[in-house]
Amino acid sequence: MKNEKIEYELSKEKVPKAWYNIIPDLPKEMPPPKDPEKGSSRLDELPNIFTGEVLKQEMSKKTRIDIPKEVRRSYKKAGRPRPLVRAKGLEDEIGTPAKLYYKSEFESPTGSHKVNTAIPQAYYAKKEGFDRLTTETGAGQWGTALAYACSLVGLELTVYWVRAASSWKKDRRNLMELYGATVYDSPSSRTKVGKDILKEDREHEGSLGIAISEALEDAKDDENAVYSLGSVLNHVLLHQTIIGIETKKQFEMMGDYPDQVISCVGGGSNFGGLMIPFAADVINDGEDTKFIAAQSEAAPNLNGDYRYDFGDHAGQTPLLKMYTLGHQCVMPSIKADGLRYHGAAPIISALKNEGMIETMIFPKNEKYVFERAKKFIRTEGFLPAPESAYSIAAAINSAEECKRKDEEKTIVFNVSGHGFMDMRGYREVLDLTKEKKM
Repeated sequence: MKNEKIEYELSKEKVPKAWYNIIPDLPKEMPPPKDPEKGSSRLDELPNIFTGEVLKQEMSKKTRIDIPKEVRRSYKKAGRPRPLVRAKGLEDEIGTPAKLYYKSEFESPTGSHKVNTAIPQAYYAKKEGFDRLTTETGAGQWGTALAYACSLVGLELTVYWVRAASSWKKDRRNLMELYGATVYDSPSSRTKVGKDILKEDREHEGSLGIAISEALEDAKDDENAVYSLGSVLNHVLLHQTIIGIETKKQFEMMGDYPDQVISCVGGGSNFGGLMIPFAADVINDGEDTKFIAAQSEAAPNLNGDYRYDFGDHAGQTPLLKMYTLGHQCVMPSIKADGLRYHGAAPIISALKNEGMIETMIFPKNEKYVFERAKKFIRTEGFLPAPESAYSIAAAINSAEECKRKDEEKTIVFNVSGHGFMDMRGYREVLDLTKEKKM
């Protein structure tokens, strides 16, 4: 049957009790963050920006970091563990001998994997006595997830949202506000960084780098506030490993193991969350799994330079060793705005530098990607976020290659967000109104 699918589910009791930290297992010691040669120390500022527990996890050398009981309880409330699904309908549509599986991270309350790190970050902030969090968001998935997490523990939240996305996602703004967040378009007139940019261009589309700068500035100016980041840093990828840990258990249930692990990459939390536990098997046990990062031609940061760079536009963060396009580079807007970031997470960058990660770059014109997402929608029944459409497109490309070569491979990819609030993007790129008239 075309729409046949098989779900592999873990019981609530199987929610992992620890996150996996790959840093001690990396083939080479990861280059540490450092201060720029000129100016004030960014490293000394970190305790004034992040919670103490997050900083402890950021620098940790332990491979297992326990998940607090309160966080595990919230994970269960948010639908963990999440199913691993055999995409039989998509396999049949392609006619491939490959087996396709997807992790259904879209089944979170807000529709994305971002809840996996939002919950612990909000929990730690509340526990340490803060009243408010500040953050940035690109596509809006992270801002929504953190708004949800803050609502669970009674924290205020201020979100700086990249204008390129906020300008057309009115419903997502409303959802963040329903959870209690205060949302500002970025660049905004609330910060020095934003004001300086608006002086030059009142219609500036913004970027994640700019929004990060604004959120950092806001947090520094309020002793009762702390900053929260949704991607890139070590502690964020640590929290996201719950995706891959669950997925490994689900493959054990069926007696299978992936030949390819695929997901989209902006900063890297989505991809890292799924692939890092499998990367450990490659490093420690000699597994031969291939890791494929799907990216947009608008921001192919993993094809940039591997060097030290700032994580934000204004240079307020420490310098991080990562693949980067430059922290002030200008990137064209796309509907998958969550992929439009200048740098890749240091952990992902270190693995890429070791030759463990391949990239699959898709055109800035997103019609190719969205047409492939349409196959997934019509065979599997779920509407993905524009970012997840890239994961799907890459998985389909790999499955088609298996068809050409008559190779039986097991492919797993992450569908990390739903697209119910992104229909305008699909409508414009695919010209759905015209399709209906025809």
